[in-house]
Amino acid sequence: MADPARARKIADRIKELIAANLTQVVKDPDLGFVTITDVRVTGDLQHASVFYTVFGDDDQRERSTEVMSAHTKKLRAFVGQRLGIRLTPTLELIPDALPESASHIDDLLRDARARDEELARGAAGARPAGEADPYRAPRDEATDDVDAR
Repeated sequence: MADPARARKIADRIKELIAANLTQVVKDPDLGFVTITDVRVTGDLQHASVFYTVFGDDDQRERSTEVMSAHTKKLRAFVGQRLGIRLTPTLELIPDALPESASHIDDLLRDARARDEELARGAAGARPAGEADPYRAPRDEATDDVDAR
């Protein structure tokens, strides 16, 4: 098992290599605007999971995923040449769901904000159901003498 710091360094290096040279290695016009978001390398340095996002609609994402999966071996060979370690890790290209989950969270926050504004508008003219001052005022000394008897 390799040092976790070394695994992080190799993951960062793989991310830099793929992100900087993706269009030069994968020369396909169907490849969309791809961003490498993260790379995770196993402790034994044998496997690397490469997370990526594609800017565009669902059709563009699907075509880019097909192109990326078709060129996985080419990307691995490129990374192996530039990495300079004895064994090149296998690459698993995984579409990152981060943008979709982030937009879902944004939608939920927008709905919550709208409900809060609606409640604030409803509470603007509201009055308390009981007395205006629900806290008891301190008693006068004169009434305390009468109560003491």
